[in-house]
Amino acid sequence: MTSVVWINGEWLPATGASLPLTDLSIQRGYGIFDFFKLINGKPVFLEDHLDRFYRSAAAMHLDPGIENDVLTEVIYEMARRNTLEDAGIKLTLTGGASPDGYSLARPVLIINSTELQLERSMGSGMKLITDRHQRQMPAVKSIDYLRAIWLQPAIKKAGADDVLYHNGDQVTECPRANFFIVTANGEVQTPASNILAGITRKKLLDGMLEGYRVVEKDFPLSAVFEAKEAFVTSTTKMIRPVVEVDGKPIGNGQPGPVTTAMAEKLFKQVYAL
Repeated sequence: MTSVVWINGEWLPATGASLPLTDLSIQRGYGIFDFFKLINGKPVFLEDHLDRFYRSAAAMHLDPGIENDVLTEVIYEMARRNTLEDAGIKLTLTGGASPDGYSLARPVLIINSTELQLERSMGSGMKLITDRHQRQMPAVKSIDYLRAIWLQPAIKKAGADDVLYHNGDQVTECPRANFFIVTANGEVQTPASNILAGITRKKLLDGMLEGYRVVEKDFPLSAVFEAKEAFVTSTTKMIRPVVEVDGKPIGNGQPGPVTTAMAEKLFKQVYAL
């Protein structure tokens, strides 16, 4: 468990850390975050996560107040102080203590860690329901998960694991994961527009797993039901098969061979880091 956290340059006991009630993250839900994992005490894909963190901060007019190299040192110090091996580290940047509850103030950067049960297998497959929704500023990793949390009772009632967003014309993403399909000709596709560019998604597009053609391509919801396979990717889920959407099986309703092979390769490469 986390024993200390870092807030704007100070190391504080985790049990005593706090934010003022006037902070815009509390008053208006204004802020960003990023999350990555440690394996054997080493951050995975840290450079990519920090690049995204700084891009999100700039898009939201928030100055983290710390350079990339210094932030990297703090992250390693966090792992040392909390004796972390397999864990997650979260960077949260808020709008700060606003004088009027609306104007931007000095941002607050919080770094904390959590115990993490790392996924070492892809599991039997996820069931999703769909929802027509487009996140604001989708390229930003904001702290706004209002719709996703509001949908939790509907997801539970449907016996599903998560929700897949679409905007009426195109499939976009899950609240905490990117979405992929495997087409009839074996091409692996992931939506290109109106999504958060996940780090695992980036690695697949960059060819981390040789032997697979992975492309960015927008597609309609109908393409999901015509797909041979589907899966999601995220920092914690890695690659997780999707076997059912809105009560309809994807392919034969079982994890497919492409998803299975890609997941096995990714697990081996990441855990070898």
